[in-house]
Amino acid sequence: MRDNSWDRGTDMRIGIDVRYLSHGLVGGVHTYIAHFVPALIACAYDHEIVLYADTKRPFELNTIPPHVTVRYLPYRNPLSSLANDLLMHRQVAHDQIEVMHFPANYGFPPRGTRTVITLHDAINILPLRKIVRGHRKDLRTLAMMSYLHLCSTIALHRADLVLTVSEHARREIARQGTIDIGRIVAIPHAPTPDLRRVTEPAILNAVRAHYGLDRPFVLADGLKNPAVLVRAWHRLPTAIRASHRLVFFARHEPLAVVREAEAAGIARVLINPPRSALIALYSMADAFAFPSWIEGFGIPLLEAMTCGAPVIASDRGAIPEVVGDAGLLADAEDDTAIADHIARVLSDSAVAQRMRERGFARAALFSWEGTAQIILSTYSQVFERPSEGAAHQIA
Repeated sequence: MRDNSWDRGTDMRIGIDVRYLSHGLVGGVHTYIAHFVPALIACAYDHEIVLYADTKRPFELNTIPPHVTVRYLPYRNPLSSLANDLLMHRQVAHDQIEVMHFPANYGFPPRGTRTVITLHDAINILPLRKIVRGHRKDLRTLAMMSYLHLCSTIALHRADLVLTVSEHARREIARQGTIDIGRIVAIPHAPTPDLRRVTEPAILNAVRAHYGLDRPFVLADGLKNPAVLVRAWHRLPTAIRASHRLVFFARHEPLAVVREAEAAGIARVLINPPRSALIALYSMADAFAFPSWIEGFGIPLLEAMTCGAPVIASDRGAIPEVVGDAGLLADAEDDTAIADHIARVLSDSAVAQRMRERGFARAALFSWEGTAQIILSTYSQVFERPSEGAAHQIA
């Protein structure tokens, strides 16, 4: 029976697990939740929305309109996250949620609640031996990866609809998860509102001075296959190597090859630069190199294009979908082709300007408002049809 105190004549009662916004996290999943949720709130004013956060950290959203309620689940210690994963369904059932969205790869609703999950890529549903390959084998890491693998695999098969961030991820999830690709919808990320091309000399000069950037540079992520960039750099003409430098940024200590390049004098390494500094770095870079081995989407590509950095990237994963005709692509291990692309951009200002203009146009095709509207339409889609996953949901 419906609780009449909720009845305002709205179409749906929507629940969203937003605990990423009360944990002080960073990264791609956080960026996704932090931007699609406010955009969805703005366009879903005819619906009731309940956001499920917890009390670990202050909640990031400051403005809560009348059609939105925030439920704070208790957080006392690290085991609280596990407890809330498994017991959230009780609060969801009490709130009589009709469509529940779990945007961080997994979640478990009560019986009868339509369920949408966002699985950002296929990594969590790979065979466990492949997931742990290349990671530390300590008990905590193995336990966490096993838990995420189990929860994501179960949630994938129970969900009424699965969202992901690219057509590449959609195909991989269908293949690895052995589910009907028709149950998966690709909805892309978008540039964040703080991104812009910084042109103010005072800001750019301050960032240059702070990081000791005394010459033009190619910007790169120090965690995304940096070895091929170092090999490519050695293939560049002597004049370009003398006039430019590689600048690597990374959220944490990068691979040893990056520090070796720094010691050799061909690179600078910036660990966890502030967001404002990173935007300035994108804006002043002569190119942004992103030869990643695999990407479910590739947010840094949108960041670079929005800020006006010509993009040189690998052709793997979702990268071609994101870049379109705005960048130069090569295989992730082809240092010769990558070197040719770098040399072309750095030695021909007309090529660089053309890529910059195409990057602006490409990035403008992506918006969080558009993403939120498509996500809202998927809620309506599952709300209006019989639940396929209801028999497997928690009673």
